Amino acid sequence: MTLIQSRVENAPSSMRTSSMRPDRRLIAPIGNTVLLIAIILLMTAYGMYAQHNAGSDTQLVEHRGSALPLYLGLIVGEWALFRLVLAGLRKSGTRMSDVIGRPWVNWKSVARDVVLALGVWAVWSGAETLITRFLGPDTAKGVDTLLPRGVAEIAAWVALSVSAGICEETVFRGYLQQQIKAFSGSVVVAILAQALLFGISHGYQGVRNIVLITLLGGIYGLMAHWRRSLKPGMIAHAWTDVFSGLLAR
Repeated sequence: MTLIQSRVENAPSSMRTSSMRPDRRLIAPIGNTVLLIAIILLMTAYGMYAQHNAGSDTQLVEHRGSALPLYLGLIVGEWALFRLVLAGLRKSGTRMSDVIGRPWVNWKSVARDVVLALGVWAVWSGAETLITRFLGPDTAKGVDTLLPRGVAEIAAWVALSVSAGICEETVFRGYLQQQIKAFSGSVVVAILAQALLFGISHGYQGVRNIVLITLLGGIYGLMAHWRRSLKPGMIAHAWTDVFSGLLAR
């Protein structure tokens, strides 16, 4: 028996577990994660407050004029959260590729992820109709007044949707799912927790939509865990947002 083996066997069990379980290594400092979750909860509280105190009978806000400033502000917010995640990863020495997944190597890998993403979107679109019927009518104030009108707003909406696909998948399915998995030691807990945070972060859309978005977050979480990549989820997420905004116009 070597000296190193002797030291390992005589070390405390917690140290041996840590060395034997690299998947339990946190991908970012706890403080960074707490700050990120706090921001998400503040966004949730504000959204629910806005929904509860909306002045209109049917709409969350009575929007007048161009929606471009709103879209541009939301794009900045999305990338600010992405930047916060990136800062946490850098502090712990975690590579972004460890969170997002390996780069595409050829056109076949790109096509595979696109087909998977569109397949998930198609199945979810059908399932959403059935789930909506089960949940009953939506009593929340709508956001139709915030949907794009005109070429400039449509272009900005597409940019916002792509930003949401990249940034939110990185935040929820990448960073939070892996961080919670490392902290709890459970894939199930990680998927459920990030899905719940994802759902309530859309609190401005009302309770029924929170349920739907939580379920969708769970599906994206399962796909990220299965594929070990965020790219199919990013494509599906961005396309869902683009399609929902343009279809509802």
